[in-house]
Amino acid sequence: MTHAAYVTAAYLVSALALVGLMVWILVDQRSQKRALEDLEKRGVRRRAGSREAS
Repeated sequence: MTHAAYVTAAYLVSALALVGLMVWILVDQRSQKRALEDLEKRGVRRRAGSREAS
């Protein structure tokens, strides 16, 4: 394998890994948003947003 082929292959592998991570993040984001919407529909609320007096 020549030097140029090695460098090209390394860049391709890196690019594929980055694209794979981006796709994974987007899919997980949609999944988390759906789960959050489901919890909010069931009446579960986030506690971090409200400060109640103890």
